[in-house]
Amino acid sequence: MKNNIILVGMMGAGKTYIGKALKTIHPDMNLIDTDEYIEKSNKIKISEIFERYGENYFRDLETSVIKEFTKNDNQIISLGGGAFEREINRELLNNNGYTIYLKTSANELYERIKNETHRPLLKQGFGVEKIEEILVKRENNYNQALITIDTTEKSQYNIIEEVMKRIDEYAK
Repeated sequence: MKNNIILVGMMGAGKTYIGKALKTIHPDMNLIDTDEYIEKSNKIKISEIFERYGENYFRDLETSVIKEFTKNDNQIISLGGGAFEREINRELLNNNGYTIYLKTSANELYERIKNETHRPLLKQGFGVEKIEEILVKRENNYNQALITIDTTEKSQYNIIEEVMKRIDEYAK
């Protein structure tokens, strides 16, 4: 198995934040945020892609990026919240690194992202109920990650420590 560390979970679960922290521990690894990469390579915000072309078009872009990056090794990959919804993405990611589901409660997710305006799936009917609805829909797929770490009420240090410990255990 490749030594990629792949962070999966809902928006606001801390994938980008934890990815950056892991990069400081592993400076030799490349850090890739798939949402950021899509925005830069397409020169358009994800919210605009959703508005202009729809969610399916965005998910196709996401799958294309995942196919590209899973060819490589020695990466920390932070995925968009819905990237693990497609079976092909799950297969590619699970076969090319340690997929880690950063599990977080709907209430904590809401507290983390309530002031953000760039999340396309939360524009209408935003609240804990909407987050819970998305979380319930995605939970079965998230649970297919190789490793699950509950991040609720944990510090960055504790999460990083658990990520490293669980990867070591999985690798044995």
